[in-house]
Amino acid sequence: MSERPANLSECNKLASVSMEGEPSVLVDIPDALSEREKVKFTVHTKTALPSFKKSDVSVIRQHEDFVWLHDALVENEDYAGIIIPPAPAKPDFDVAREKMQKLGEGEGSMSKEEFSKMKQELEAEYLAVFKKTVSNHEVFLQRLASHPVLTSDHNFHVFLEYDQDLSVRRKNTKEMFGGFLKSMMKTADEVLISGAKDADEFFEHEKTFLVEYGTKIKDSALKAEKMTRTHKNVSDDYIHLSSSFNELGMEETSPLTHHYMKLAELFERLRKVEGRVSSDEDLKLTELLRYYVRDIQAAKDLLYRRARSLVDSENASKALDKARIKGKDMKQAEVQQQLSSQKFEKLSDSAKEELMAFRTRRVAAFRKNLIEMTELQLKHAKNNVQMLQNCLATLSN
Repeated sequence: MSERPANLSECNKLASVSMEGEPSVLVDIPDALSEREKVKFTVHTKTALPSFKKSDVSVIRQHEDFVWLHDALVENEDYAGIIIPPAPAKPDFDVAREKMQKLGEGEGSMSKEEFSKMKQELEAEYLAVFKKTVSNHEVFLQRLASHPVLTSDHNFHVFLEYDQDLSVRRKNTKEMFGGFLKSMMKTADEVLISGAKDADEFFEHEKTFLVEYGTKIKDSALKAEKMTRTHKNVSDDYIHLSSSFNELGMEETSPLTHHYMKLAELFERLRKVEGRVSSDEDLKLTELLRYYVRDIQAAKDLLYRRARSLVDSENASKALDKARIKGKDMKQAEVQQQLSSQKFEKLSDSAKEELMAFRTRRVAAFRKNLIEMTELQLKHAKNNVQMLQNCLATLSN
């Protein structure tokens, strides 16, 4: 399935509003090819920076390439004081495919019209998932392109310019197990570090806020998903109601025939509106909340790296005290203590700027999305009222 969607990333671009101004590197994904097991993204880059070999270039990338780039940025010590944009989620079309398969199996139990409408709904659902997948990957790259430091990263330039397959392999079992152990150790460290009060009031406040806010955003995302599914289920129910009234109107010849056909027409129109309500809520709210669940975790990872650096600095100071008492290796200990202290101070300064920018970006994104969603809901509600009034007027006459 090949798609060239228009305004593909509109929903998630709002989730990553840039506060750095117009980026010097413009990145987008104008096209993508969906296959059964993978999605091939066409990544287009336009820039006037001399560090790039070409001012306009397009390359083909897969999801594993995006994960590789994200991991490379996270593992780079030079970026310890930066909020690394969250990696895009792995493309998952299994749910949409399973629904399509079940629909095919149940084709004999429904009318031709009902089957056609259900098929159209599922195809639209699959396309929506596909567009969101492409958009999530595009937003990741645009966040990097708009960042004053990450936009100059060597691996980022390789990702955007190298016109051959990056040959990024998936992690083997040993590497995955090592990553799992590392994650467990990090989680244990986070528990220990989070219990200690930070001497800096700014970072103590940010730590407390992100923990509480992250929990609320995660809970809101789950409730938003439930609300979106409910609207989608109502839309599907309208299909059955419309088909039932249509069949009654076709089979019976009575004074009620006209009423049946009008009701079938009403529920078909209500179905389309309800489908748009579900789609708008998913794009403007649910996707935004899902994105910030991951982005908040990225901000918490930054606080963890700073806390880890503070521990290293304190340990270096203790090692220097011991060296002075013993009268051995003092010069080496002094150098190590100075380096650790400088690293912590530099990381703290960068982290403060990042967290302040994160706050501004987050508020702007939620404000814009919520206003747009409210305007769309009012529009759909007015359409519903108008359709019901017109139908009642027709039936009463």
